[in-house]
Amino acid sequence: MTTANTTGARDHARAQAAAAACHGPSLPADIDAATVTFAQRIPAGGYANVVLARGTRVRLSDPEGGACAHVLLLRAESPWERLNVADTVKVPWQAYLGAGHPLLSDQGRVLATVLTDTSGQHDTLCGPSPAARQGLRMAGVKQGLDPRDIGPTVSFFRGVRVAPDGALTVTGGAGAGAAVDLLIHLPVTLLIANAEHPLDPTPVTSLEVVAWAAPAALAPAPDSDPEYLRAVENTEQDWHARTLEARA
Repeated sequence: MTTANTTGARDHARAQAAAAACHGPSLPADIDAATVTFAQRIPAGGYANVVLARGTRVRLSDPEGGACAHVLLLRAESPWERLNVADTVKVPWQAYLGAGHPLLSDQGRVLATVLTDTSGQHDTLCGPSPAARQGLRMAGVKQGLDPRDIGPTVSFFRGVRVAPDGALTVTGGAGAGAAVDLLIHLPVTLLIANAEHPLDPTPVTSLEVVAWAAPAALAPAPDSDPEYLRAVENTEQDWHARTLEARA
């Protein structure tokens, strides 16, 4: 679908609106509806964008078993600070996302932490496909971002592993019903594109996203590894310094 002319732009806008209106996500029983700040079902080929407060918990769910969530986080008040996938892999000494894994910025701060994970099939190595990058660009425009702001992403629900010879092996998804919870440590702009993985041609199915206020989850730290705790310390120092500055 092109947006290069008014007819294409209209059709695209109506398709997005129809998907959001007719296919809202079901609210899990463990989430208090009064705390929900964002809820959307993203169809195959769709995208979403939202600004999330510190202490927000976000659940990404794969209800049909074929979602591929390309995720980018940018600092809400200073979007030049954004997810750095290289540091996200390097600092915790782990290329494979799972519970306790931080999503780090290029300033050594924790933008989000993976709290729970029932999938185990994710990717930090390949980045977004062309379709995913286009979706992220369109999502970013709605937050005042430029195409140059769209950098490497992490992908949830499509696994990739590195073989002993360095080859990348696609391991697919975990099946219907898998979910990942993220805890937001700093105010961020969350961009998501639900599109095919660059190495996995399996057709994409819908993705559900629900965000709710959960500030108590920020303490204690979700992981005790020294590298993680150092990143959390950097994050807290910056957050409190900015808070004091804003009050002055």
